[in-house]
Amino acid sequence: MDKEAKILVVDDEERIRKLLKMYLEKENYEVDEAENGEEALDRSLTLTYDLILLDVMMPGMDGMEVCEKLRQRKATPVIMLTAKGEEMNRIQGFEVGVDDYIVKPFSPREVVLRVKALLRRSSVTKFLETESVAKNIIVFPHLTIDHDAHRVLAGGKEVNLTPKEYELLYYLAKTPDKVYAREQLLKDVWNYEFFGDLRTVDTHVKRLREKLNKVSAEAAAMIATVWGVGYKFEASEEE
Repeated sequence: MDKEAKILVVDDEERIRKLLKMYLEKENYEVDEAENGEEALDRSLTLTYDLILLDVMMPGMDGMEVCEKLRQRKATPVIMLTAKGEEMNRIQGFEVGVDDYIVKPFSPREVVLRVKALLRRSSVTKFLETESVAKNIIVFPHLTIDHDAHRVLAGGKEVNLTPKEYELLYYLAKTPDKVYAREQLLKDVWNYEFFGDLRTVDTHVKRLREKLNKVSAEAAAMIATVWGVGYKFEASEEE
């Protein structure tokens, strides 16, 4: 039987790595381990993983630094493992590109559910490769979204987005000019994956604009802020 996905588990505590590995392998995932940030970064940049479970607090290079360096090269989905009460770490994590959080102590069953949910939304998982859906492409003058391939082109150049950044962009672009409150976006885009505050939405919009702006200022400007309410995707009326 083919493996569902390849996952890297990163934690300096061996018992946690072994526990996660056991539960994930029961779900037919292929699991690698790393015991520190340096090893995790080296593995994640040289090998291809469908998802990384990454502990935030590790000696030497911590999870935040690993994710920040990873995001300079890859958009591999990342779930961060964090201790209770580390809210500032959570906000910082979203700023460096974390897709979801799991708080320690955690239920292994919750981890499996979060992993499955994020993989379903990822552009590199077999869940999407096996879906038989009609060709689904959204085209604007400065932006093209190929939903089947989970590819985004801005100004003719491909933009490397994390799964959550992609999902947020696609959600907004499906209904141009419709205004969404932050609460609505948090509910519809994040659903049960993350119960967080509204800054989560703001952080992802900021990162999304920055990535689009690197290749097309016009595409970045299409994500408009509606002050006091939320955001909308503003379809260009040029061309």
